[in-house]
Amino acid sequence: MSVTVMLELRFKPESVAEAREVFTRELAKTRGFKGANVIDVLVDEDDEAHWIIYEVWETVADDEAYRAFRAGEGKIVDLPPLLAAPPVKTRYVTTDV
Repeated sequence: MSVTVMLELRFKPESVAEAREVFTRELAKTRGFKGANVIDVLVDEDDEAHWIIYEVWETVADDEAYRAFRAGEGKIVDLPPLLAAPPVKTRYVTTDV
């Protein structure tokens, strides 16, 4: 069963341009990862430093494998200095409602 992940990011206003560069590079890897069905970036129309990364993964196992990759060899080391607050990740399961 598919899962949806919302990753909320708040960048320092002066870091938005660099964040765009980092995510252009890194999301190419994410989109190519096994089980990644949808990876979209939503930018708050009133605050360009507030983003939601909207992800749909084929399975929970695919999402967990991706998180393990990002915690290890795929870690985005140039991300933390750009952030104004810690990222917030929420995973939602798809239901038949």
